[in-house]
Amino acid sequence: MQVLIADQPQDVRADETCAEILGAALSGKKMKKTVACRCAEKFHDLNRPLPPDCTHLEPVYSDQPEGLDIIRHSTAHIMAQAVKTLFPRAKVAIGPAVENGFYYDFEFDRSFTPEDLAAIEKEMERIVARDEAFSRRDVPVDEARKLFLSCNEAYKLELLEDMEDDRVSLYQQGDFIDLCRGPHVPSTGTLQSFKLTSVAGAYWRGDEHRPMLQRIYGTAWASDKDLKKHLQQLEEARKRDHRKLGAELELFTFSDQAGPGMPLFMPKGALIRTILEDFETKEHLKRGYELVRGPQLLRRELWKKSGHYDNYRENMYFSEIDEQVYGIKPMNCLSHMLIYKSSLRSYRDLPRRFFELGVVHRHEKSGVLHGLMRVRQFTQDDAHILCRPDQLQEEIIRIIRLVQDLMQLFDFEYDIEISTRPEKSIGTEEDWDRAIQALQQALEHLGLNYSINAGDGAFYGPKIDVKLRDALNRQWQCSTIQCDFTLPNRFELQYIGQDGERHRPVMLHRTILGAIERFMGVLIEHYAGALPAWLSPVQARLLNITDEQQDYIQSCREKLRGFGLRVEADERNEKLGFKIREAQMAKIPYILVAGNQEMQDQTLNLRLRDGTQKGSLSIESVADQILKECQEPFTRGGMSYSFTY
Repeated sequence: MQVLIADQPQDVRADETCAEILGAALSGKKMKKTVACRCAEKFHDLNRPLPPDCTHLEPVYSDQPEGLDIIRHSTAHIMAQAVKTLFPRAKVAIGPAVENGFYYDFEFDRSFTPEDLAAIEKEMERIVARDEAFSRRDVPVDEARKLFLSCNEAYKLELLEDMEDDRVSLYQQGDFIDLCRGPHVPSTGTLQSFKLTSVAGAYWRGDEHRPMLQRIYGTAWASDKDLKKHLQQLEEARKRDHRKLGAELELFTFSDQAGPGMPLFMPKGALIRTILEDFETKEHLKRGYELVRGPQLLRRELWKKSGHYDNYRENMYFSEIDEQVYGIKPMNCLSHMLIYKSSLRSYRDLPRRFFELGVVHRHEKSGVLHGLMRVRQFTQDDAHILCRPDQLQEEIIRIIRLVQDLMQLFDFEYDIEISTRPEKSIGTEEDWDRAIQALQQALEHLGLNYSINAGDGAFYGPKIDVKLRDALNRQWQCSTIQCDFTLPNRFELQYIGQDGERHRPVMLHRTILGAIERFMGVLIEHYAGALPAWLSPVQARLLNITDEQQDYIQSCREKLRGFGLRVEADERNEKLGFKIREAQMAKIPYILVAGNQEMQDQTLNLRLRDGTQKGSLSIESVADQILKECQEPFTRGGMSYSFTY
């Protein structure tokens, strides 16, 4: 029989393994990089026979995304084997590959320590050195159940109960056996470049009513060079952690008394978000949006009508008032539809673009809360556009252009996905198809590439997700554009068409920065706390060398504030070097020093937070330089903004 490999036909025997077939067709260098194979979009182990009816066999290389996933999942199995060797009483749960790494969940009667992680890693190295083969066997479910019952693996038994197949696959390396679909690398010796990174708590199956397990995280790569690069990036990420910088820069805090997931913004942090919100509000007004505001509580019946009660209520909070149940809003769309419905609309009135910086609450599980990135109360830069079907594509294009402008303002690269219908959803297939087509056509009109994220749409419609990439090339979900034919129908929204008949509008749900809190966290890490001058809560700090200049720097502060700049003075009786270092640690863009010479010349010695010295300038020149730097990002993006406070 013949099989295509790299578009070249190869004669093969039916009893040959995939490794033997590929080994005869590929160079030694390519074969060394091959960790699995693919046939008809299905992945297979190299040491298995050629799948029946396979006519095109592709190698999967270690440096491809699919290859890295296989490496990471295989490394998770090695970690589980090491844990069971060192801690036989530990019970294993699940261990998938994740972005940049892997994890495995365990039940154990004490907390794993950093010393335990070091010991586990050493045992993993011994397993790798033994170069044990990964072997697969397909068995009846009853046989697998007996196996895991004999070794008291309760979590594997629960997974088996949920499986509908009559047979399941088991993988074994050494004396460790796991329930797994595969595929895996040929042997443990393939895996050389890995590191365990942390341990955290995780509820079994993400359910806070189920046991709390211990999740050991690790990372694995195709080469030591890639591993080293990633570990350096992790170290840089630790330095940039917005929770650490938020405390150091006195931007925000959390309090057990207030409750988890409820951030408290200090004056500087509150000023940053005020600047962001003010800028966004003005930018939306310039682009034809109208400001609206809805209540925090809405009757439960309204959430039932929208479908949120059936499809989203586990994420909502409820309260009872006058024997009526109210839902605390997790999103703003219902209020905006009621505002639209408050009067009869004509086709000439459309589109209507309602914008609200709306405070919402969502019941996030405690295990996923993470600084500002995942909170229970947050503010969305939310808007809902109600338009005629013939206006839909142009409105989507307008939103995308706004996203592009703002991503450019903050120097973000980004990727785009279209998320399609999830299992738990409402609306007709026809409406979903129309909505997906509208999103695709708008992106294609702008010449933008996108990928499909199957099954991850909102329950009422598909969406465009814009995932920005920060300075460390990490992805963050911020902007989203959701196309909705369903809720306007449920709420009986109408407009009078040119024909005098009643018609149904289409609704676009959209955010640009997303949650203001989350976006602030992303910005803090993106800029390592050194925010652009226009967004810095303090743009300049004045330092005197001796008490003789105290009156002078106070007068300079007032003059600079007169230009609309945010300036403070450090008049402490401390050494100049100490005060300069403190200003740099506070990430203040401009450090302005005054000694007797500057006082005499009516100048200031200007330094930047990175240590660059600009020399002595007049107060007017200092103000001009700061204002010019503040305006530059807006000029580059074709925008304008009065950023002074």
